[in-house]
Amino acid sequence: MAKRSWNRITPVVRREIIYLAAKGASVSDIIESVAQSSSSVYALLASLGGVFRPRTQSPKRLSAEDRVEIYLGLDRGESFKTIGDRLGRHRSTIDREVNANGGKNAYKPMAADRRADTCARRPKATKLAANPVLCARVVAELEKLWSPEQIARGLRRDFGDDPELQVSHETIYKSLYVQGRGELRRELSACLRTGRAKRRPRNRLEKRGRIADMVMISERPAEIEDRAVPGHWEGDLIIGKGNHSAIGTLVERTSRFVIFLHLPDNHRAETVRDALTAAVKTLPESLRRTITWDQGIEMSQHVQFSIDSGVDVYFCDPHSPWQRGSNENTNGLARQYFPKGTDLSVHSPADLQAAADSLNTRPRKTLGDLTPSQRLAQLVATTD
Repeated sequence: MAKRSWNRITPVVRREIIYLAAKGASVSDIIESVAQSSSSVYALLASLGGVFRPRTQSPKRLSAEDRVEIYLGLDRGESFKTIGDRLGRHRSTIDREVNANGGKNAYKPMAADRRADTCARRPKATKLAANPVLCARVVAELEKLWSPEQIARGLRRDFGDDPELQVSHETIYKSLYVQGRGELRRELSACLRTGRAKRRPRNRLEKRGRIADMVMISERPAEIEDRAVPGHWEGDLIIGKGNHSAIGTLVERTSRFVIFLHLPDNHRAETVRDALTAAVKTLPESLRRTITWDQGIEMSQHVQFSIDSGVDVYFCDPHSPWQRGSNENTNGLARQYFPKGTDLSVHSPADLQAAADSLNTRPRKTLGDLTPSQRLAQLVATTD
């Protein structure tokens, strides 16, 4: 270490001053205890970073006494490994500690200890709190019902060379759930697809009747599995309050393009059949291949639907929603527009189209941040 200005103090006395400071003794008490001039004591304490203020901390962290030992070891020219062995710490711990606090020639144990205390304090303000431009962008996209992960990816894409205008999706969630009255308003959590801060277990089992003439998913053509060929759809209903209203959902497996079926009066089999047939007939021929549905009784007229539309229907195994995972994900997104426990019959066809347009113009990670509309347009252009 560099030559000190207090070389008149013997090594024994110097260590005593250091240990007294580490225990929180005042400067006047130290001067009285060691019988040294105040200028020498002040000079030595200045090289340490001042006097330690005692506090309670985890034994897993370096203490002020540990930092004093590091300082003394450096003064003796010892290696990080030697110091670490004496303290029962790995050499990398000593290495990080010293290099984070000025290096071997400028390490001050008391200043390092105060810095560690400051860094350990919680909670900390997030990046959004310090950057109003970034915060405004995140709020605007949450209000468009984008997910935190979609927002974070968009920021990396648009500001890849400016880390100050990027933020992780974990930080966005933290700002909503932990500090909701701070940089992000608490009510913005309603913009998330779940609308809540905690997950709830899905342990309810559906009770379904047997549908005649079902063709099971195990018999579905292999080309459907890899999503290479467009025109294969997954479908289901989302149900309103009291099971009295419903909206049909269709999602194309390759592009994740969404269609909502308007069912204002009821969701009986014939109503669903007619709405599904009308929706499918608006599609180009290349996009009318198959539909995979669960075993809901609303699809009991699937044979007539296939005759009318030319589209084959396949059914999932009981209680196996992952077999039509794209549709399950879409239903979760749809609940941002059509919340659970509400009357879904109040929504007009225009309302359903607006919600579908919003979903179809959101960038999707699984599509390389293309939107479903963009990806579907690509598919139609290559298959027509």
